[in-house]
Amino acid sequence: MKVAVLDDFFDTVRTLGCFAKLARHEVKVWNDHVEDKETLARRLAEVEALVLIRERTKIQAPLLERLPKLKLISQRSVYPHIDVEACTRRGVIVSSSQHAGTPSYAAAELTWALVLAAARDVPKQMAALRAGTWQTGVGTTLRGKTLGIYGYGRIGAVVAGYGRAFGMKVIVWAREAAREKAAAEGHTVAAGKDAFFEQSDVLSLHMRLVPATRGIVTGADLARMKPSAILVNTSRAGLIEPGALARALKAGRPGKAAVDVYEEEPVLGGAHPLLGMENVVCTPHLGYVTREEYELQFSDIFDQILAYEAGTPINVVNPEVLRRQ
Repeated sequence: MKVAVLDDFFDTVRTLGCFAKLARHEVKVWNDHVEDKETLARRLAEVEALVLIRERTKIQAPLLERLPKLKLISQRSVYPHIDVEACTRRGVIVSSSQHAGTPSYAAAELTWALVLAAARDVPKQMAALRAGTWQTGVGTTLRGKTLGIYGYGRIGAVVAGYGRAFGMKVIVWAREAAREKAAAEGHTVAAGKDAFFEQSDVLSLHMRLVPATRGIVTGADLARMKPSAILVNTSRAGLIEPGALARALKAGRPGKAAVDVYEEEPVLGGAHPLLGMENVVCTPHLGYVTREEYELQFSDIFDQILAYEAGTPINVVNPEVLRRQ
């Protein structure tokens, strides 16, 4: 099959051990990011299987209509960037393994790196040192503080464990089944959403972005946080009401934020309000960007291509296509 991989910024996919799984196929890897539909249509005109790296490129109906040979989109994780209904109408299978039950330790580790960087003002201290200044302020100790985990899934549970290892009190707010799981694993469940935001010294978001969770964190929620608190988001920017975080930081509640995700990505030219705020630590959606994580993810993605080739598609999110066939 003719396979295309989009948005491999650092030409990493070809260097992975699992890339050998596609040895029999004609694979083209694109290292730039293109949003222009005409350019994408030309690049993908002959492609039968399309590999996506997370949500870097949107695949919507106007583009799909220009890709008559496309039969499979293979990726991992959630798929708000894909018009699944349009894929179904055109007979394109969407396969996504949804992490297959394993947490992203890479994302959990970056979450904790951001917690530490914000608590100790690492970027600000580093910039000052480079500018010739020795120590610019006093940081915050995490031990004895309260870590709030909003959404107790695979990654949230791992981050909660990191908090416990650092001597923090962990409180959880999530849907009922997740709260019960957190309690069974020895964590404190907050009395309610308001109390959760009020009590957390560090509050980290760990939910999937679906219609029910879009904007689930409101400006009123953020206004309940302590002036000394840190809001961390390595999940999805859409979990927070649009513009609410920047407004809350300017108002002083919470006092700091550390974010890895943005409403529109990639963020280029420094064009985002959070980037100009000294009380925010920003990284360019690095949560899953490690070589080990890529091996895990692309092994699943390539297995989905091989399964399709064998006539037994797996992890299909639009099974109606199979029924039609």
